[in-house]
Amino acid sequence: MPIPEGPTRLYAVLGDPVAQVMAPVMMNKVFRDSGIDAVLVPVHVSPADLPDVLKGLQKIRNLDGILVTIPHKFAVCDFMDTLSPAVQLSGAANALRREADGTWTGENFDGQGFVVGLHEQGHATAGQHVAMVGTGGAGVAIAAALIASGVASLTVMDLSADKARALVARLDAMRPGVATYEPFIDWSSIDIAINATPMGLRPEDPLPFDPAALRAGAVVADVIMKPPETRLLTTAAAAGFAIHHGIHMLESQIGLYRAFFRVGDTA
Repeated sequence: MPIPEGPTRLYAVLGDPVAQVMAPVMMNKVFRDSGIDAVLVPVHVSPADLPDVLKGLQKIRNLDGILVTIPHKFAVCDFMDTLSPAVQLSGAANALRREADGTWTGENFDGQGFVVGLHEQGHATAGQHVAMVGTGGAGVAIAAALIASGVASLTVMDLSADKARALVARLDAMRPGVATYEPFIDWSSIDIAINATPMGLRPEDPLPFDPAALRAGAVVADVIMKPPETRLLTTAAAAGFAIHHGIHMLESQIGLYRAFFRVGDTA
């Protein structure tokens, strides 16, 4: 991790919890290897305290950007001056940038990062039947990116039926009829099964779905990065399924973050 000094530029990542986030390790390595005088630090903040903390961070003159993880990706949108098309569609942001005039822009790279990560690991999405549990900040962005990537169908499930139905309604504007909400998914017809919930952060968490219900040859993916081997992934691997780790979503976003924050841009 770079040693902060007077001219150091600051970045923060907000979450509750925040101990599991991998962005500081990866972004600080980018700063160090590139000789950039900047540092990204984790900030643990509760939903109740988010408005005060975010407003305070936005007043720090040498803080150039903020990354956002669970459960704040929806709430931070209320504090942005400009929202990207991806944020407008999903309603969630995971990257916030200070502009030269002091205004703030919100962007969301979760979906693009997840889909690119799947492709880089050899898992095609076009023409596939996909099911996803969880329509939180990461899930909504992933759903939009999957629809854009050409999946044959996307079935979403969430404890909040209203949230899931609202997401499907937004996705219908992209490709009508491709996304559906189901309270109970027929996993036997699914090619790619995705956990986009926090279930798996703790060893005692229940499985978001049972991999045994999947057809042979299906891929089981998790958005959780730490622990890298969630109970879902170990269960799926033991049953002979191909698995896809959460870290691939972040790995695919590092370059996007760097370009978005204009890290190292001397122009």
